[in-house]
Amino acid sequence: MPTYDYRCNACGHEFELFQSMSAPVKKKCPECAKLSLERLIGTGAAVIFKGGGFYETDYRSESYKKAAEADKKSASGDDSKSDSKTEKKTETKAKPKEAKPAKGAPKAGGK
Repeated sequence: MPTYDYRCNACGHEFELFQSMSAPVKKKCPECAKLSLERLIGTGAAVIFKGGGFYETDYRSESYKKAAEADKKSASGDDSKSDSKTEKKTETKAKPKEAKPAKGAPKAGGK
């Protein structure tokens, strides 16, 4: 719901009123109680979208788009390097040591 500016032509009182777009224009001044209010034409406010959607990226500056493009390129190059590093790490991991029988314990399968 938008905020509207009002001014009384009789007493000069100015105020803002938060009301629905479909609400009727107020006529009675809250200060002097005369029917001489008028709704002022303002510059308005920008529309603000919240949440995910197309509008977040459609109106970005050229410098932002170039920086994002550069980030994508560097990230795609880094991914292949990081994949090979993780592969090397998994290859070089030490195998768990096999359990040795305790001293004096008979060997399995032996006589």
